Amino acid sequence: MKYYIIAGERSGDLHASNLIKQLHIQDPNAQVRAWGGEMMEEAGAELVKHYREMAFMGFLEAATNLLKIKRFLKECQQDLLQNKPDVLILVDYAGFNMRMAKFAKEHGIKVFYYISPKIWAWNQGRVHKIKRLVDKMFVIMPFEKDFYQKFDYNTDYVGNPVSDAVNAHTVNPNFRQDNGLDDRPIIAVLPGSRQQEVENILYIMLSILPPFQDYQFVVAAVGNFSREYYENFNREPFIKIVYDQTYDILAHADAALVTSGTATLETALFNVPQVVCYRTSNISYLIAKAVIKVDYISLVNLIAGRKVVPELIQGDMNAQNLVRELKNILENPAGRQEQLLGYKQVKELIGDFNTSETAAKLMVEYLQEGQPQPVRKKDAV
Repeated sequence: MKYYIIAGERSGDLHASNLIKQLHIQDPNAQVRAWGGEMMEEAGAELVKHYREMAFMGFLEAATNLLKIKRFLKECQQDLLQNKPDVLILVDYAGFNMRMAKFAKEHGIKVFYYISPKIWAWNQGRVHKIKRLVDKMFVIMPFEKDFYQKFDYNTDYVGNPVSDAVNAHTVNPNFRQDNGLDDRPIIAVLPGSRQQEVENILYIMLSILPPFQDYQFVVAAVGNFSREYYENFNREPFIKIVYDQTYDILAHADAALVTSGTATLETALFNVPQVVCYRTSNISYLIAKAVIKVDYISLVNLIAGRKVVPELIQGDMNAQNLVRELKNILENPAGRQEQLLGYKQVKELIGDFNTSETAAKLMVEYLQEGQPQPVRKKDAV
């Protein structure tokens, strides 16, 4: 069968790549065409466009790039029709992908959604649009199945692909030596994978160095940016830039400063106490504050349904607050232990799934049989 997959950012590229590997196993004749990244290409997809061209963060940033987004939509729509896949598989990236879902539906192409848009966070009325446009939704947060069920829309909870990725990672025993790190404890710094995130957040994250000179700050750099860009932040021996080794950084870290997003859950699954940070343009923040309907922004707190990790947002994301929260998880045993107990709860809620395999099996089954049945946890373990 022919699969067309769209992922619009780095985490989507990772999870879609694992899905693609499993689709090839479940369907040996699978042909995959994609908008995404190099990980999807390495997994066997024919890559049409890289996500780095489409990664716009925040309401204002998306609005100022409307013409470019419209051009990308038109290109994607034309390519979809030319290739006539059996199914369009959308991975998060709601603004772009929901428009593609509408287009595919209008042209008789089946639509699957892997990793639900975060409609539970804001504009929950969009669930009705999803019911009309998406033939099958595969959710990765435990609470999402119950959310959709309230609207009489049955989904498959397939576990969380972040858990799979963390469990599959083999730690490099020579990590410190390979990257010129000494024996001092590590504070991991995860500033995000989009330039707007890095520019808004990384300078502040690294401004708190003086009280922590017994530690080494290790920045998780990603291949999206040039080495020259990151070297602006390099300050030996207290700050080190390490490229494309986020999981090994976390495996060796005592604590972490993390930009809100998938990385907050990854950090929790590595059992690293963290401080969650988020900062965007003032206009985007004001818009988001007006429309967001949830109490937390980090996946850790959202899954737990309570505050497990501190969240420093916008004006609260400053050096003074960072120092206070970081000291609480480095120097206060009670504060550290409280987070680790919260992480245990999060892991229990996620459950033990092989997410990519479960999702791929269901997708192939639904396409072959046309008779969707909800997945049960005991079937997926």
